[in-house]
Amino acid sequence: MAATVTTDGPKPVLDKPLMRYGRRTLERLAPGAEPAQYRILGISPLTPHIGAEISGVDLSRPLDEATAEELRQALLEWKVIFFRGQTGLEPQHHLDLAAVWGPPEVNPFFPKSETVGVSRLAKDAMAVGNENIWHSDHSFMAAPALGSVLRSVEVPAAGGDTMWADMGAAYDNLSDEMKARVEGLTAVHDWVPSWGSTMTEEQIAHFRESLPPVEHPVVVRHPRSGRKLLYVNEPFTTRIVGLSDAESRELLDELVLQARVPEFQVRFHWEQDSVAIWDNIATQHYAISDYYPQRRVMERIAVAGVPLS
Repeated sequence: MAATVTTDGPKPVLDKPLMRYGRRTLERLAPGAEPAQYRILGISPLTPHIGAEISGVDLSRPLDEATAEELRQALLEWKVIFFRGQTGLEPQHHLDLAAVWGPPEVNPFFPKSETVGVSRLAKDAMAVGNENIWHSDHSFMAAPALGSVLRSVEVPAAGGDTMWADMGAAYDNLSDEMKARVEGLTAVHDWVPSWGSTMTEEQIAHFRESLPPVEHPVVVRHPRSGRKLLYVNEPFTTRIVGLSDAESRELLDELVLQARVPEFQVRFHWEQDSVAIWDNIATQHYAISDYYPQRRVMERIAVAGVPLS
């Protein structure tokens, strides 16, 4: 419903709500795609279109090609997949699992663990969680990470969940007018407003040499499924090319809201020895920072990506 805002001065009119209510289009698969058949894995959906818990596989044991292919199919279909009770996982098991999708990609800003390619994220009363914003990992790179594999090392007694949003659903539910407006647009992605906020000018200059601003389409096609996805996020997308500053800001403010729609989301409660694998192009995620001052320790591997189109 439209709303009129009364002030002492001029009366701005909001001619349409930024978010609408009612039925939403929620498709698990790309148009024309068929559900995969699983003979090895057990699939327990957490929502009808995004997120499923996987059973029938021990990630501490070598994965044969048939199991690896079903894992690839499950991730393509559900966008984020979860495993529980994965005891005995060592860093090499973690690397072997990520290799099902590709080689590891190092985040230059993350703390390193003893194993190359594995980032250790330890948060407690001295290091507060700061991933509590909807984002896509490494969108500030020319070839953003295809996916990420995150395992729990130590979890708080309560809190510390993570949410993922389906950016295919975010695109599908744009109005026809908005789809036409964003078609063919590109946006600048830059790490400086977020990661650079705690750096000195010298540190920013050092990282800037290898990580300049990059441009990606506002609407990308998934590298494997071909599905259209909305690809802008709050911390890293800074402006839309070819628009005035005001128009760019107005459009980005509306587009980034789409990840916040609950129907597009799945929420996972971490337990000890849980693993989550997500498609980093098809989703955004948000790590809920509600466990302070409890301790939460995770280890993450990002899978190297490809340029987006």
